[in-house]
Amino acid sequence: MEACIPETFRNGTVLVTGSTGFLGKILVEKILRACPIKKIAIIVRNKKGINANQRVADIYKQAVYDRLRIEKPDFMDLIKIIEGNLEDSSMGLITAHRDWIIENVNFVFHCAATIKFNETLESASKINILGTEKLLSLATQMKNLKGFVHVSTAYSHCPKNEIKEQYYPVPITAKELKNMFGLDDSTPRILEDWPNTYCFTKAIAENLVLINGIHLPISVFRPSIIGCTKSEPDPGWLENMNGPSAIVAGVMTGFLRTVPIVRNKITDIVPADYTVNALISVMWDTANRYQDSNLINQEPKIYNYVSSVESPLLWGRYIEEMNGHYHEAPPLQSVWYMFCIFYTHLWIGKILRFLLHRIPAALVDFLLIVCGKSPKMLKMYVKTECMIDLLYVFTTRQWKFDNSNTRELWSLLSQDDRNTFWYSLEEFDWASYIKVYFYGIRNHVLHEELSNVDTATVKNRKLFWLHQLCISVIIYVTFQVCWTFL
Repeated sequence: MEACIPETFRNGTVLVTGSTGFLGKILVEKILRACPIKKIAIIVRNKKGINANQRVADIYKQAVYDRLRIEKPDFMDLIKIIEGNLEDSSMGLITAHRDWIIENVNFVFHCAATIKFNETLESASKINILGTEKLLSLATQMKNLKGFVHVSTAYSHCPKNEIKEQYYPVPITAKELKNMFGLDDSTPRILEDWPNTYCFTKAIAENLVLINGIHLPISVFRPSIIGCTKSEPDPGWLENMNGPSAIVAGVMTGFLRTVPIVRNKITDIVPADYTVNALISVMWDTANRYQDSNLINQEPKIYNYVSSVESPLLWGRYIEEMNGHYHEAPPLQSVWYMFCIFYTHLWIGKILRFLLHRIPAALVDFLLIVCGKSPKMLKMYVKTECMIDLLYVFTTRQWKFDNSNTRELWSLLSQDDRNTFWYSLEEFDWASYIKVYFYGIRNHVLHEELSNVDTATVKNRKLFWLHQLCISVIIYVTFQVCWTFL
């Protein structure tokens, strides 16, 4: 009989890359809280003059670890900090750390990646592709490796309309791509139909796993858009402005007044804590499957973790429910009453942006200059609109995903494991999750407490009447102009 998930990890040593990222933080927290491991090693690079040890010390003071501090106050004793950088040769590891990893590590979660859509192809390749290649090479030397899970994305092959749990051909190999570094003019040709370097390099990295990981107990995990946590370790926790979070934050503060969205398209969001539970479950399945040495040299398994198969969520519903919570607790830092026009045609979008973003921004900048301050609004809109353009493909298209392996894995879990590592999205309660999401953005992105709701509501009422006044003035001026010329 197969061991339950915690027993599979008992007295094991886990290596996590990307532990300082959004997903990595929740993964480390859940492993430490739910699995009786011997050690968890995290590879952390120096950043902005702060060494790895200090970065980790600062990170583990964050609120996301409050529950862990209560349940396991000595959790830091289980963490081994290893200074390294996947971009450097030999991953920046000193000999002693490399030897320790080879001797001790049993499970590898490879979460490290640059998720910037506008990253240069060379930079994205060095982290997402070459970093993966180096880690795979190191994994082949590990003396007691039981499982390796490479975290990719459900959109690695987004040029396709249907994405199954399988490997797909890529237009260039990692080696060929490496030889083309520095040839920036060739980037559009190399990317072909991929909308950004993130998805493209993830596709290349998957094929690296297929080729270089064939002798390893390895799997590929593909989550879709990772949203805030639903319940663990704290409902609504998030820390970034990626994807839907950025759009909602901009709209609910009145900063964004027009965005490209097709309301009847599916937005494939998965809660961060559910994603981590699925990821840990995939490691359990990988370790169990490869106990049989006959599986070595077979094609590594892929797990698509998506919500659209069991519980599809339309952009329209997502927006409407967010809008309802906005009226209950509008943000205090709103710059305007929430008002947004959605578009799909790019030229219509340019016109709407000019009218709803650029003209108001120019007026504010003019007032700032008159007051002796530096203008900033136009620059902010240029930067934000560039980010929105990068999301255009994902807010105006939808994909058909297959998640048979992920659903089969769920059927293999015991009831105890399901309770501890719940990830099934069948009949998922989107209403309660969207509410958690809204207040998560309000709290963790906008940094606003619920104690300011009354004050924010009063301000929002004033912004509403100011908004109505502006609309009335625009209608009146338009009528007068038309009357004059007609």
